[in-house]
Amino acid sequence: MRLSVLDQAPVSKGNTAEEALKKAEELAILADELGYRRMWMAEHHGTKAFASSAPEVTAAHLAGKTKNIRIGTGGVMMMHYSPLKLAEVFKTLSAFAPGRIDFGVGRAPGGDNYSIYALSEGRQPMVHNMYEKFDTALKLINDEVPEDRLYDKTIASPLNIVLPEAWMLGSSGSSAIKSGKMGVGYSFAQFFNGELTKEIIEVYKEHFKPSAFMEQPETIVTYMVTTAETKEEAEFEAGPQDISRLLLQQGRMIQALTPEEVKDYPLTEMDRMRIKENRKLHLVGSVKEIASLLQKEQEFYGFDEAMICSIPHSQEKRLDVYRLLARELI
Repeated sequence: MRLSVLDQAPVSKGNTAEEALKKAEELAILADELGYRRMWMAEHHGTKAFASSAPEVTAAHLAGKTKNIRIGTGGVMMMHYSPLKLAEVFKTLSAFAPGRIDFGVGRAPGGDNYSIYALSEGRQPMVHNMYEKFDTALKLINDEVPEDRLYDKTIASPLNIVLPEAWMLGSSGSSAIKSGKMGVGYSFAQFFNGELTKEIIEVYKEHFKPSAFMEQPETIVTYMVTTAETKEEAEFEAGPQDISRLLLQQGRMIQALTPEEVKDYPLTEMDRMRIKENRKLHLVGSVKEIASLLQKEQEFYGFDEAMICSIPHSQEKRLDVYRLLARELI
């Protein structure tokens, strides 16, 4: 099975943002050695829980630290940037690491309202033209003249570079058809809401038209995973993520607690029921169980690649997740 990595540069309790970014570098080097297909950095604003606010910058650093793994964004949040700037950034990245860069985009803001308006310098954010913005960026990357009159008299340099792969991110299926028609890859965030269906993958493939960025349809499904040699150890390490998601649903984003702190965390019966329900978004179990589950998911849904997001409190435990999955599936 093709496996990849999604990293958010999590800043768990007792750690610093600088350490989180260094740990992303460590993870990228390990994933490269283990044979993972790609590693993407997410984009989060206005939070102390994640340090990945500039994924294109981190991607440049990671590309320079690795040899074979593809590096990219999962995704850069388009509403905050000009198509011209997006094109220039990813063409530059691809010039430095030809054949290894992924231009992955998202239509969400990646932050709260305060962050959104600060990034737009107080102006009303443009949220209605994401597909048109993506199309313009793709044309500029491919040295074409966009239809948008604002960009049809300029170029995006550097010119004549190896094209990055282009990917659209989604979590509801609404962008599947558009992704196919635009000839880009489609990545579904199953760990957001668990709403993947076979129809979403099928409709993307049915509408796919080859492009300069991708000759055939490519699909990724991203899972949140906590695994270990035994189920008991995995359950212990999964506790902080269970609490973090529970609090996020209550409008509170905190730095992940330690597993030891979670053992004594006060929970109501309703909290316990919600955590149990959330486990459909967080795969927890022994590595044998998780490997078997991922294989069954791929067989059922028909996707090409599984992307793994895993954030145990300990960096060593996090690296172990990727080591164990590579051992079983790559």
